[in-house]
Amino acid sequence: MKFISELRTQNSELRTQNSELRTHIVATPRTVAFHTLGCKLNFSETSSIRRQFEDAGYGVCAFDTEADIYVINTCSVTDFADRKCRYTVRQALRTNPQARIIVMGCYAQLKPREISGIEGVDLVLGAAEKFRILDYIDSLSSSCGMAEVHVSDVQMANTFENAFSFGDRTRTFLKVQDGCDYKCAFCTIPNARGNSRSNTVENVLAQARKLSEGGVKEIVLTGVNIGDFGKHPYTTARGTVKYKRREFFIDLIRALEEVEGIERFRISSIEPNLCTEEVIDFVADSKKFMPHFHLPLQSGSDSILKKMQRRYRTGLYTQRISSIKTRIPHCSIGVDVIVGFPGETHEEFMKTFHFLQGLEVSYLHVFTYSEREHTPAYKMDGVVPLEERKRRNQTLRALSSSKKSAFIAAHLGESRPVLFERSKEDKRVNGFTDNYIKISVPGSEKMINTLQVVELSNEIIAG
Repeated sequence: MKFISELRTQNSELRTQNSELRTHIVATPRTVAFHTLGCKLNFSETSSIRRQFEDAGYGVCAFDTEADIYVINTCSVTDFADRKCRYTVRQALRTNPQARIIVMGCYAQLKPREISGIEGVDLVLGAAEKFRILDYIDSLSSSCGMAEVHVSDVQMANTFENAFSFGDRTRTFLKVQDGCDYKCAFCTIPNARGNSRSNTVENVLAQARKLSEGGVKEIVLTGVNIGDFGKHPYTTARGTVKYKRREFFIDLIRALEEVEGIERFRISSIEPNLCTEEVIDFVADSKKFMPHFHLPLQSGSDSILKKMQRRYRTGLYTQRISSIKTRIPHCSIGVDVIVGFPGETHEEFMKTFHFLQGLEVSYLHVFTYSEREHTPAYKMDGVVPLEERKRRNQTLRALSSSKKSAFIAAHLGESRPVLFERSKEDKRVNGFTDNYIKISVPGSEKMINTLQVVELSNEIIAG
């Protein structure tokens, strides 16, 4: 497709000479496989790095098949993510013990020496280095069994790198922002990704138009803190990189509304203090931005929110939910919540439970708190026993299930637009309604990437 070729040309201009040299050195095409841990932002970045390899002549294969190189893009939000990285390395080596293993991403930035000690790892790349992965590949052929580590201070990750996912899916995750200036007590992301910085509205529009030319129908806007969109780096006279706000998130979504060919936009997640009334009103009146918000809460206790160093309290959160449901009654609202944060007593947990129980939200993403070094929460008193954290997680997951069922039941019998995509089942297609209800119906290849109005019934609701 012409649009992919043009985007790849833009992204590979600085690597042209290196790519040509590799073409002469490599007698036969090498193969590479990718595995992504974590969020939609990681998924979009892996997709863009994959295209770099394709442009350099590599064959790309599935991660569970034999490849010469395995690239693992890591997350480090929870302790489970760290353990998952180790498991994935072992999985790759079982498939091909002679393969080269590259680990990059958030975990790599935070604990490069720890990763370099994992048996089989050959290369560790930090936040500022991962998009230059091809520059480090050739040195792997001459390594002496010791993992190479290229991880600079996170402050060096001070540029915005374009990224979007593109494949068989009819949706694409388009990165518009990176990094975070918030200092939540439980979070490692500022240490893993650096300061908040963004693409420009102009560049995002250009990418959206190219994706439209390629037939994409839905774009999901992704980032670490996308409501903080609009900060751009500049270099002072002393050579210091600083950041200045030049645009706002509302500017971006207003501009995207005018992009021809894209039928749907979704906002992946937005902080409640940044989901302003202006943003809510815009989505309510929009023909393209879907009635779907995801607002992280983390706790329904104001005292715990304060300890977490969150920038809002339950009163503001309640106002945001009320505004959304008043303006968009059929809107789907997702919520992130953490259980077992230090100091969360049974009474504090029950405040969260009852707070969520009374909110008109559609589903919960429940996370069990895990200790992360170099965060304020790591040394806090009031550690909640792990078994109790698990019980609280199960309690909120049950609440999420009932919330989701109630939301779906409220819309049964309605006719809603669905964008169809592939299903893992033969002779069926899946899709999401505008308000994020997943369905599965009998269908053929011809239905994929088409928008059709469907009457909702229990028989077609997917998991």
